[in-house]
Amino acid sequence: MQFPESWLREFCNPPLSTEQLAETLTMAGLEVEELKPVAPPFSNIVVGEIKEAVQHPNADRLRVCKVDVGQAEWLDIVCGAPNARVGIKVPCALVGAELPPGADGEPFVIKIGKLRGVESQGMLCSARELKLSDDHGGLLELDSDAPLGQNIRECLNLDDTLFTLKLTPNLAHCLSVYGVAREVAALTGAPLKAPSFPAVKVGSADRLLVKVSAPDLCGRFSGRIVRHLNTRASTPQWMVDRLARCGQRSVTALVDISNYVMFELGRPSHIFDLDKIEGGLEVRWGQPGEQLKLLNGNTVTVDDKVGVIADDRQVESLAGIMGGDATAVSDDTQHVYVEAAFWWPKAIAGRSRRFNFSTDAGHRFERGADPSQTVEHIERISQLIIDICGTANTACGPIDDLQVNMPVAAPVSLRVARAVKVIGMPLTQAQCVDALTRLGLALTQSEGIVTVVPPSYRFDLQIEEDLIEEVARMVGYNNLPHTPPQAPITAKICVEAQRSTFAVRRTIAALGYQETINFSFVEARWEHELSGNPSPIKLLNPIASQMSVMRSSLLGSLLQVLKFNLDRKAQRVRVFELGRVFLRDADVKNTDTTVDGFDQPMRVAGMVCGSADALQWGRQEQGADFFDVKGDVEALLAPCKPTFEPAEHPAMHPGRCARVLHKGMAIGFVGELHPRWRQAYDLATAPVMFELELDAVQRREVPIYKPVAKHQAVERDLAVMVMESVSHDALMAAVWAAPTAGLLRDATLFDIYRPKPAQDPAAGVVSSHEKSMALRLTLNSDDATLTEAQIDTAVQAVLCSLADQLGARQRA
Repeated sequence: MQFPESWLREFCNPPLSTEQLAETLTMAGLEVEELKPVAPPFSNIVVGEIKEAVQHPNADRLRVCKVDVGQAEWLDIVCGAPNARVGIKVPCALVGAELPPGADGEPFVIKIGKLRGVESQGMLCSARELKLSDDHGGLLELDSDAPLGQNIRECLNLDDTLFTLKLTPNLAHCLSVYGVAREVAALTGAPLKAPSFPAVKVGSADRLLVKVSAPDLCGRFSGRIVRHLNTRASTPQWMVDRLARCGQRSVTALVDISNYVMFELGRPSHIFDLDKIEGGLEVRWGQPGEQLKLLNGNTVTVDDKVGVIADDRQVESLAGIMGGDATAVSDDTQHVYVEAAFWWPKAIAGRSRRFNFSTDAGHRFERGADPSQTVEHIERISQLIIDICGTANTACGPIDDLQVNMPVAAPVSLRVARAVKVIGMPLTQAQCVDALTRLGLALTQSEGIVTVVPPSYRFDLQIEEDLIEEVARMVGYNNLPHTPPQAPITAKICVEAQRSTFAVRRTIAALGYQETINFSFVEARWEHELSGNPSPIKLLNPIASQMSVMRSSLLGSLLQVLKFNLDRKAQRVRVFELGRVFLRDADVKNTDTTVDGFDQPMRVAGMVCGSADALQWGRQEQGADFFDVKGDVEALLAPCKPTFEPAEHPAMHPGRCARVLHKGMAIGFVGELHPRWRQAYDLATAPVMFELELDAVQRREVPIYKPVAKHQAVERDLAVMVMESVSHDALMAAVWAAPTAGLLRDATLFDIYRPKPAQDPAAGVVSSHEKSMALRLTLNSDDATLTEAQIDTAVQAVLCSLADQLGARQRA
């Protein structure tokens, strides 16, 4: 909500500066989002009147004007504005004046100069040149009663500040200048100038028949007829300026009056063209299929969930939201019907969003507008209509006031002891009473209890905590005591054998991945297809239909991110996420960090698609495959050495998937996307992915000091024939199981060879089910240089272990 400070101070003018007033409002819960001056800095610009305007002798589009600025002599000023004419009053920049800074940030200084041979002693200004608006159609014309020579800042009240408040939904009573002033008076103790609503003289007995058929939609409906108006009258400049400073452009006099009262008092209203209404008006719920062309030009179709105002022929208005085009006032309007009503907030809430627009009226009614002041506000609107659009024949009819379902305020009790506990500071009953009294709340007292009957404009006071909040606001949040924690604060020491999540993120990022952060709410289809989870944890109130369950895997979110980037022609995508998943587990009990029946472990997952390396000259481009991502997993877990075994996962290719093991415990999976899901997601190439338990990734072995070997190491190469099914892990396990008396220091597989099968297996050549695996063994001793006998014994021990466990034989 935006409004000028000067308007606020007409109702309540505390002895505070602009900044202090903004701070007071913010600390009371009315956050001042922005303070903005009405006009930029400029000086020495006064009110001038054009006394003469003749054609420039040397230019067709220039005029030489004589301008009276209240000095002894008139000024000669050359002007090119199309509306420069005799008799108008305009801003005149005198010699030495500084106009608002331009694009370079420097003010523009007015000097005596010659334009086409004619001396100009100043400058006549437009609103755009003063940066008051973007209008550059001509000079800014001032009121005819503006004093000559008066500073233009004083004349137009430009030394003002625009307040922009960011109000929470419970502060509906502050959606007007008077409502904010009421809060300021309560906070500062400054007197509040309450508006008066003298009754307008009734000069006609005309009434319009109104029927309220939906009490659950409209609780009170007030209106009156006003006849013989001049709707072509111009809106006064003071009203135009105030509306503009509230962010509302001027439309017509009648529309401006309705908007003005809404900003002033928080009362949306509507003015119908009386001659366009067929018969009477009926307030009711809409009927399916009914259509209405609105004032904004849109045509909407209503149903029985949307309130309307209809006449005997058609729907004329969306109740509490926007009027219809059929009964809109125009320049030809002579007779009007002024309406002000109380619409139940639940009947208005969300209706305008169904039609993809919002209005100031709907914004106020869905939060709650005061039902007790409809008649008084119609009197205020009627007086403004008479003052601005009235003629000698203008006559107002009596006000019809239908009260069919007025809200009844329920008393709310405040326990002083409860307020002390919630606010966290000592309070007396007198302090609570004082705070609530300053807010204008009617109350009664008993021992330790204050009972309040909320006023009609306070829809937010419903429970005890609402009153406690009001007491805290009046006491001042900045006055709450600073209470240090009672328990001693000790730093949490990181375990050396565990990496932080930040270290894990940095390690993955160093491998070329980019981190993503996704919702924990996912589509149920992902859980069924990618996680094999037939009964995911469902949300009671999902924010969207496609985000209805809690994820049990990070892979679905990463696949969505991958698809999004590939659809936008990304050639190489490497993404990861570190986040929480949600699993059903009956063994989990309620604690400070867990929920009964649900396990919430942290996981880390990554997904790769495209080339293995960024584009470069030193290596031929090659697509990332299973072994590239497997290497990334090994680098992530280093210095721990994981093992891998064939496995199956619902999201992964049945023949290109491995379970990741660490010290015999399964910690995750790595593999290529299943061909079925690759086709379902329309991917040109299959991405490779991994998902690991974060706890396992964070674990690391603490380095232990070992002395550098003093003796020369010995290397021996072995080539053994094994079955095709023997894996690298099985081979290494057999090597390290050999009894080498501690001489084996390292073993590396450096070659795999599959010779062509022989025609006669008895000839001693390998069959099609065998392969050759070549190993390099590194042997050493801490005591002395190894002898040939020790080396041969260790090598034979390795060969025996391979033969016993894998059926291997040394290749000839």
